[in-house]
Amino acid sequence: MENPYLPIPVRIEKTWLETEDRNLKTFKFVYLNPEDENRFQYKAGQFGELSVTGKGEIPIGIASSPTEKGFLMFTVNKVGLVTKALHNMKEGDIMGVRGPLGNWYPWEVMEGKNIVIVGGGFAFTTLRSSIVYMLHPDNRKKFGDIHVVYGARSPGMLLYRDELAEWEARDDINMHITVDRTDDPNWKYNTGFVPAITEAKAPKGNDDTYAIVCGPPIMIKFTQPVLDKLGYKHDHIIMSLENRMKCGFGMCGRCNIGRYFVCKDGPVFTLEQLNVIPKEY
Repeated sequence: MENPYLPIPVRIEKTWLETEDRNLKTFKFVYLNPEDENRFQYKAGQFGELSVTGKGEIPIGIASSPTEKGFLMFTVNKVGLVTKALHNMKEGDIMGVRGPLGNWYPWEVMEGKNIVIVGGGFAFTTLRSSIVYMLHPDNRKKFGDIHVVYGARSPGMLLYRDELAEWEARDDINMHITVDRTDDPNWKYNTGFVPAITEAKAPKGNDDTYAIVCGPPIMIKFTQPVLDKLGYKHDHIIMSLENRMKCGFGMCGRCNIGRYFVCKDGPVFTLEQLNVIPKEY
């Protein structure tokens, strides 16, 4: 049996800054040992623990898609000791990735259904993984209409801007990009908070439509009533509590909510499940 506490060694192949505040950086890792790719079989929605020697480890949602082979991608917000150390690492440096951990979005259940993705800020990482997964030629026919509502404070705070433009140009996905405010006269997308754009752009809820929601707690708090108004059933609203992840196994207890350990039982839950535990958003 593989030791789940032992990180897989990876090399930083490429890094790039995502946002104008320089706090969000994407890392592309390649496996030191090619056979480790078979050990790290993951699904969109899962997370990994990024391990920096001498500093510790940090749980981060996997931004790459299972359909993207040969590498792993994570987008990291510089907010603490480990993430600051990671941001200071260079291309070619060696570090560790432990996982994959947690559950994932229920892709088998959602096959044949319409999908509405609602995301905000830097929580768009596993949603990027999901979009790439669904748009892959082997998978696109498995899903109905795809709508994406994604927002940030300003244009310079949006993640994956080149890919957003590529998706916007496609005819098999409906992109609704928004920012809270902007003075850019060339801004051609929406202006407004994510819940308001969701109400205006998302399709009505029914048995054939699922919503995946991932973002800061305040966004989730005000998006839930919008989805209720649109008629989404609570077992058709999928949420990710990524902000509560810690050790990855539910051993440290810091991710506990009611009867659940987010690292072990989540981070993906239906709203129906979350309705019976203390509110986290």
